[in-house]
This record gives sequence, structure tokens and C-alpha cells, in this order.
Amino acid sequence: MSELIAALNQLEKEKGIDKDVIMEAIENSLLAACKRDFGSADNVVVNMDRETGDIYVYAIKEVVDEVYDPALEISLGKAKAIDKNLNLGDTVRIEITPKDFGRIAAMHARSVIVQKIKEEERRVVYDHFYCKEKDIVTGVVQRYVGENVSVSLDDKTDALLMKSEQIKGEVFKPTERIKLYIVEVKETNRGPRILVSRTHPDLVKRLFEKEVAEIQDGTVEIKNIVREAGSRTKMAVWSNDKNVDPVGACVGLNGARVNAIVNDLKGEKIDIINWNEDPCVFIENALSPSKVVSVAVDVEEKSAEVVVPDYQLSLAIGKEGQNARLAARLTGYKIDIKSESQAAQEAAKASEEPETDDFEIEEDLFDNEEINDDFTEDVEDTEEAVEDFDAEDIEE
Repeated sequence: MSELIAALNQLEKEKGIDKDVIMEAIENSLLAACKRDFGSADNVVVNMDRETGDIYVYAIKEVVDEVYDPALEISLGKAKAIDKNLNLGDTVRIEITPKDFGRIAAMHARSVIVQKIKEEERRVVYDHFYCKEKDIVTGVVQRYVGENVSVSLDDKTDALLMKSEQIKGEVFKPTERIKLYIVEVKETNRGPRILVSRTHPDLVKRLFEKEVAEIQDGTVEIKNIVREAGSRTKMAVWSNDKNVDPVGACVGLNGARVNAIVNDLKGEKIDIINWNEDPCVFIENALSPSKVVSVAVDVEEKSAEVVVPDYQLSLAIGKEGQNARLAARLTGYKIDIKSESQAAQEAAKASEEPETDDFEIEEDLFDNEEINDDFTEDVEDTEEAVEDFDAEDIEE
């Protein structure tokens, strides 16, 4: 069994699997096999020599005056033959290693070692990627599996980039290196399951954290980030040092920093704006690159009315409303955008007093009086007609 010890030492060195853990697992496996194959009682133990790897089976028996169960008991005379110091009530360990047990031990040892290696490899992979959950990794594209993409992560395991987590219109080639965001790492019976994404907003956030030194040291803080993957991202940043321009730090010299991230995202546009605790200023910044004339905010309703120059209206709203939509998500306010001319028309309309025509009102009142007079005259005529009517005429 010295070869087994050498193999275990190598495993401990290369894969970090504790040799004693495997030996204990082998002992437990052999104990179960011994009870199953040889019908041994519950007082059986299996020991594996930690130095030589030799395996022995022992039965723990109680020293008694008269033996009723030979599997569990031993007479005092036989016990004294083993150890003179034994007395009644003591326990003695007697070797009962079955014949040809070495072959069985070798078979079970092999299966246990293989199982432990698989478990350990899964654990190592799980621990490695669990530490990277909510972070980014570089993946190497392997192949398409239907509409999903198989990606190798850190040369340790493969993950599937699902269609729902892919940027629309993005096409990958085998061996291409791409940045991925690890959304979640789950432990399953078949090994760790790693959910990766290219569309998650935090992918952009993590890319900036790795690219911009001022974000890494805490000088610049990313307050919020919203994204329509593959098209545009808006990111609000804030500097804890008044001497550091947060937008400039993220853009970099000649746009070097932001361009590196844009290249990772295959040309996705990124708007970097200054965060401000004043919602009016923040909303104005969020509508960049459009200019803003005025912002009126209702804090309780979380809504804002924004006026922009006539020629900037389409820019403020953006293609299919994208700029306004992202600005609203970034600030948390419902934003109503109007041009200067629209705002002026609405203001003029609101400033006009409601028209009141006294003559028409009086005329209406007069008309009502005439109606009342006519009604009164009709009633009086009816009463007179009733008085003149003679009941006898009915009889006739």
C-alpha cells in the first residue's frame, strides 16, 4: 500500500486535498463494505496505517466471565492471553481482517479517491468563482450551443452565456476573449453553476472601477448607472475631492479610459455626468448632451417639468425617447420635456382670464323669467277652463 500513500501525498501537493480526509473516507467506505460483504457486527472498526497504508479490520469485544455472543464478547482467559492486564468489563481489539481483503480495500480506495478528487475539484471551482460573484471575468468563446454561447472561464470551468444575457446583435467568434459579469454562482450536484451576463448594468460599473484609479481609491464615486445594453449607458459620478473632476477622471486623457471600455462593449455609447444632490441640477445634467433652459421639480410627486430650446427638443428626448427614458431612470424622476415655444404657449394660455359675458348671463336670466311667466299664464288659463266646465255636460 506504499504506492497508495505516495499517490495521496501527490494529490495533497498538487490539488490541495488533505491526505487524512481521504484516508478517513477510505476507512468509512471499507467499513461499510465489510459489514455488507462479511456480515460483521457494529463493533467492527477499520484502521488504515497513516505511514504504510496497510489496512486492518478489528472487532471490539468485551471481556466477560461467560461468553454468550462470540461476535461481541471474549472470555477472560482468552483476553489474558492477549494482554495480561485485561480484567472483566474491559474491551479488547482483536484483528479479524478477512481473507483477500486487500483486493477489496484497493478497489474501494480507488473509488473513494476518484470521488474525492471530483468533489475537491468542484469545491475549488466553486470557491474560486464564488469570490468573484458580482464581479467581472474574462471568458474565451468556445462555441455556440443553439442561441447560447459556451465560454471558458479562467481555464477552470465552462459557463453558458444565455441569449437573454447577450447584447442584441453581438456575434462571437471561437477563441474570442470577452468581458463577462458574474451574476450568480450556485452549488449543484453536478458542480458549480455560473450565471454570466453581458447586459447587466454593473458590468459597465465594474469595468470603470478597474480602469479608473480614482474610483479604486474612493476619490470618485459612481452614484448610479442605467443602461440599455448595446446602445447607451448613463452614469452619474461624484468626487469626494473638490480638486478632482469626476467626469474627467472617468473619461481620461483624450478619452483613453472611456474608449477602452467602449471597445469592450463593442461601441456602446456612454454618457458620464456629474451627480448633484439638487434634483434640478441633477436632472439638467442627466439630459446631457441636450441644453436645458429651466427645470421645475415636484419633490413629493417625484416629477419634473423641463424646458429646452426648440432646436434641442429632439436631442433631449433622444431616438425613440431613449435619452429622456434613461435620464428618468437615472434620477428617479418622471420627466416631462417641452420646447420653449410650447412652454410659452401654455404659459400664455394659463395666464388668460376666463371670459365672463354679463349681458349673456342677464339675457339668460331674462329668458328664464319669460319662461316662468308663460308657465304661470298657462296654469291660470287651465284653472279658468276647469271652473267654466260644467259637469252636466259630461252626463249629457
